[in-house]
Amino acid sequence: VQLQASGGGLVQAGGSLKLSCVASGTSILTNVMGWFRQAPGKEREFVASINWTGYSTWYAGSVKGRFTISRDNDKNAVYLQMNGLKPEDTAVYFCACRTQQPYSSTASYRRASDYDYWGQGTKVTVSS
Repeated sequence: VQLQASGGGLVQAGGSLKLSCVASGTSILTNVMGWFRQAPGKEREFVASINWTGYSTWYAGSVKGRFTISRDNDKNAVYLQMNGLKPEDTAVYFCACRTQQPYSSTASYRRASDYDYWGQGTKVTVSS
């Protein structure tokens, strides 16, 4: 699975961005997908995840209510709509794909080790 993330950029606090992650090489129809971020000098952290149907989503507390994860299985893509951006959201954002088994419909898959494939990252900078 190859993952290509895009959509990052520079935005003022309070603004919005929509990140996209397009998969190639195989269908991600049945895979849990996630977004993580890594700020300079910090560890990679969970942002959001979505199950294969798109009906179940999970969020980090810091972004809940501001970010929305979604997917379009026809386009083999997952998205992260980010509203109300804050300077502390500044980071490189990575999309990730889980292929390992087993799959649980109730698991939120918040750990980086839950995922097997990663995109190259797209940088988001929020100015104050």
